[in-house]
Amino acid sequence: MARILTGIQSSGRPHLGNILGAIQPAIELSKNPENESFFFIADLHSLITIKNGQERAEYVRAIAATWLAFGFDVSTNVFWRQSRIQEHAELAWYLSCFTPFPMLANATSYKEKSEKLADVNAGLFTYPVLQAADILLYNANIVPVGKDQKQHLEMTKDIASRFNAAAGEDILVLPEPLIDERVMTVPGIDGQKMSKSYHNYIDIFLPENELKKVIKKIVSDSTPLEEPKDPESDITFKLYSLVASAEDVETMRRNYLNGGYGYGHAKQALFECMLEKYAEPRRIFNYYMENRAELENILIEGEAKAREIARETVAKVRKILGFAS
Repeated sequence: MARILTGIQSSGRPHLGNILGAIQPAIELSKNPENESFFFIADLHSLITIKNGQERAEYVRAIAATWLAFGFDVSTNVFWRQSRIQEHAELAWYLSCFTPFPMLANATSYKEKSEKLADVNAGLFTYPVLQAADILLYNANIVPVGKDQKQHLEMTKDIASRFNAAAGEDILVLPEPLIDERVMTVPGIDGQKMSKSYHNYIDIFLPENELKKVIKKIVSDSTPLEEPKDPESDITFKLYSLVASAEDVETMRRNYLNGGYGYGHAKQALFECMLEKYAEPRRIFNYYMENRAELENILIEGEAKAREIARETVAKVRKILGFAS
């Protein structure tokens, strides 16, 4: 049985790109009876950028509700908040003492911001070490990652190898990346990759009137209604093709090519499709956001399972390092 681990930062409410690109694929992996899935909310990592505690707590609830809304089975898998398991931070410190400075200085997450060091906090610099602890703490065999995270997983393996070499035995399991080359790039409403940092995302859990307003803001060209349009270059069509049935996508494609069909019509079709496709996830999401005690209990139960495994790993590490009583 393969143990699969993945985490998502609590840096905002999940958007359509997160759902299509990460959450749903991970949940599909978890449905395989040969897999054991460990999914966590990386709220310690979010402290790098988000300093407001109430804001972070709200994002954590939204992320948890999203995983549940899309069918993650917490009865057969493990689901928890990173910050509630103190061993994440403890193992990160131990591993940091086996991590060479040049490795961290070469991390993409740091290099992208290193030109303005005043904006770089120590948390950002040591981010890969905490990420390594997140993975190694649970003896994960497989970690689904995007291409942009491949470097960090390689660093995790390097750090674990250094620790194991010093220990003289394989205490930490070296994980392998699972990179789906088919991972889609979900366009934002401005045509760039959908991202919170670009403020171009679609939150499918918004109230209907707010969701409709966001969809209406999708950028389009000035081709008149009566003229044919190129579906392949249009953002609304690209988004529609990711959520609609093949038959409905083909119908919209013909409408674009035939003319007499405006971008307003396409946006309305996208809006209606999202309401229909995500009706049940929206209902479940809103239920858990309104019933916070129930959501909290689910997370507490998951944290009890995670804590047991984390303590076993840290106990082995403490013994090797001479910290065991």
